[in-house]
Amino acid sequence: MIAGEFDVVVVGAGNAGMCAALAARGEGARVLVLEAAPFDERGGNSRYTAGALRFVYNGVDDLLKLCDLSETEIATSDFGTYTTDKYYDDLGRLTDYRSNPDMAELLITKSQETLLWMRGQGIRFAPMYSRQAFKHDGKFVFWGGLALEAWGGGPGLVEGLFKAAEERQIQVAYEARGEKLIADDDGVHGVVANVEGKTTQIPAKAVILACGGFEANAEMRTRYLGPGWDLAKVRGTRFNTGGGINFQKHSYPFAIMVNADGVRFCDEGADFRNYTYAKYGRLILEQPHQFAWQIFDQQVVQYQRDEYRIRQVTKVTADTIEALADKMAETGAAVDKRRFVQTIAEYNAAVQREIPYNPTVKDGRTTKGLAIDKTNWAMPLEKPPYEAYCTTCGVTFTFGGLRIDTDGKVLDTAQHPIPGLYAAGELVGGLFYFNYPGGTGLVSGSVFGKIAGTSAGKGVRPE
Repeated sequence: MIAGEFDVVVVGAGNAGMCAALAARGEGARVLVLEAAPFDERGGNSRYTAGALRFVYNGVDDLLKLCDLSETEIATSDFGTYTTDKYYDDLGRLTDYRSNPDMAELLITKSQETLLWMRGQGIRFAPMYSRQAFKHDGKFVFWGGLALEAWGGGPGLVEGLFKAAEERQIQVAYEARGEKLIADDDGVHGVVANVEGKTTQIPAKAVILACGGFEANAEMRTRYLGPGWDLAKVRGTRFNTGGGINFQKHSYPFAIMVNADGVRFCDEGADFRNYTYAKYGRLILEQPHQFAWQIFDQQVVQYQRDEYRIRQVTKVTADTIEALADKMAETGAAVDKRRFVQTIAEYNAAVQREIPYNPTVKDGRTTKGLAIDKTNWAMPLEKPPYEAYCTTCGVTFTFGGLRIDTDGKVLDTAQHPIPGLYAAGELVGGLFYFNYPGGTGLVSGSVFGKIAGTSAGKGVRPE
């Protein structure tokens, strides 16, 4: 039950919403969070993330401000750096330079500062040894601009945020879906919500929308993303249906991918997987029957992430490429055997073997002469047993949404702030386009959640 009066109501209880709630509470506001999910599914898409965090750091000293590292970890690890300039380069390159410059600047320049604030709220972080570092020349080398993750991944982050909220007396209502705003010509004055099946009016001085995108709504995916997106698998929460507006397989850079025609359709080694998995998911959706197979041999299986070793996979193994094709057919996701065998042979012959192989950098070990060359990490498939994993496209979150200003205020169609209305997280548009750098989603939610919550909290304080 909802009890009491509130200055700020936050709609949505994922990372962005909880950061907004904590920031508003830090300004002295009385805060209520509306969570559409029941208690056991709380946390939105944040619960389903791996917890990776893309933020600016200039060396190990910056990491030590955020997490505890032993002397042994420091001595045996090359954490590298991820500078402000590199962040700008990656965000611009991956979004075709369509990212709103003001939002990009806030995200990047406030990224480390926001994580330090989160640590002050009790959130813990840890190095990403298991998924973002390979041992090379006796050291664990971190790659792809990611060094830290939330302790316990997405679930650990969610539990940490809710613990912080409870300690700060922020009220959370479950099975409470915001349905419409209480608004007039003077702005927004609260929310009408369905709380455990009952329509409830909740007055407030400010509302922060942080209830996610529309990735769990097949109709909206088709309408706004295009034909075929209704077939994509939803990788996150079932509650992000656009009211406010599965297992991944990400080691493909060390494999090759083929479609039902038995041919490669992308440059698997174009970049680190952090920068390509979103756009390659879309590409798989465009292939015949919307699936692709990832093929590994024993030279590269050591680089597979943990998700390849769970029970919920479609995996086949064989000692020859021909036998592998036969087993792939037995799963119901057959490939053209003749063309598949030819594809492997042509790929193997095209690998530039004289170039050293190094999974921790873009090593330039390419193929030459193929219709689509692999530009990094090209390894011939010649050491059995061969492993093949069937994949399809999954949708994690949607990029478009509400327009906000640099204070987190929602803008109307005339670009004017709507009094009393703020937004953060996945339902905000303007930051990503076409693709995005992995690990940016959580950090952007935290950065803009803190901004929205701080602005809302200050806006409702008595003079």
